[in-house]
Amino acid sequence: MPTQRETDEAEIRGRIDKIIEGLHAKDLEGLKQVYSTDIVSFDIESPLQDVGIEAKLKNWAKVFALFESVNYEIRDLTLTVGDEVAFGHAFGRLSGTLKGGPATSGMWVRVTYGLRKIDGIWWITHDQVSVPFDVRSGKGMTGLEPPSGAR
Repeated sequence: MPTQRETDEAEIRGRIDKIIEGLHAKDLEGLKQVYSTDIVSFDIESPLQDVGIEAKLKNWAKVFALFESVNYEIRDLTLTVGDEVAFGHAFGRLSGTLKGGPATSGMWVRVTYGLRKIDGIWWITHDQVSVPFDVRSGKGMTGLEPPSGAR
C-alpha cells in the first residue's frame, strides 16, 4: 500500500504530465485544469511576472499561435512533497514545427514548480522558467544540454 507522500507525488507527476499532454494537443482548457486561478508565473518572456490563470493561458496561446505542432519534454523532475505544499524542479524543452516554417528542436530551460494542495487537489500555484546567461555578453545561453545523470 503506498504512503500518502507516494500518492501525492504520483498525483503531482500526473499534473505535470497533463501539461505535456495539453501542450501536445494545444488544449488550453486541459492546461487550465492544472494551474490555480491565482498562479504567479515567471515565464521566459516578458513581463517579469504574470498573475492569474488567464495570463498563464495567454502565454500558452502565444505558443500555439507560433507552432503548427508542439512537443514538450520534461527531464529529471525532482519533487519535494509536504502535507499541503510541494515544489519541484526539472529541465524542459519546447519544440515542434513552426507555422509555415521548419521544425525546431527548441532549447532546454530550467523549470521550477510550486504547488499547493487545496481541497485535496494539487494545483500549480507558481512556476518559473529560466535560461542561464553569459554575464559578459548579457545573452542567454540557449545551446546548453541537461547534464548526464542529472537529478
